[in-house]
Amino acid sequence: MGIDKKVFNDNFRYYYRPLCMYALHYVKDIDNAEDIVQDCFTEVWERKDSLEDVDNIRAYLYTMVRNRCGHFLKEKSKQQVDNDSLYELEDETHEEEEYEERSFLEARMLTAIESLPERCREALLLSRRDGLKHEEIAKACRFQSIR
Repeated sequence: MGIDKKVFNDNFRYYYRPLCMYALHYVKDIDNAEDIVQDCFTEVWERKDSLEDVDNIRAYLYTMVRNRCGHFLKEKSKQQVDNDSLYELEDETHEEEEYEERSFLEARMLTAIESLPERCREALLLSRRDGLKHEEIAKACRFQSIR
């Protein structure tokens, strides 16, 4: 029977962003990371009927993305660009679980930030991303509301 459309869509929504963050760790470019993850999900859909034996879809997807990143970096190194990332991929296999968990948490954090009301999101980003103090944030928000 394999994977049905609803299960596929649920997994896509749940894992897409964390997998992109995970791929970004290796390929250092968001567009390439998204392409890799999309290619992986395309392959999963194409092979949906033969995937009924997959016990852990999360492990399967992360392994698939890691392997695609490795292939991408090998192809890139053939063009003699950024060989360090390829060696980094080979040397860091013992830290895979840490990267998986971090990518998952980063994606959840971004989703939570995006769901905040606009003014709250702006204040949070001014604080965490830009390092502004409360008084500076208040001034910046007042200035924005006057414009």
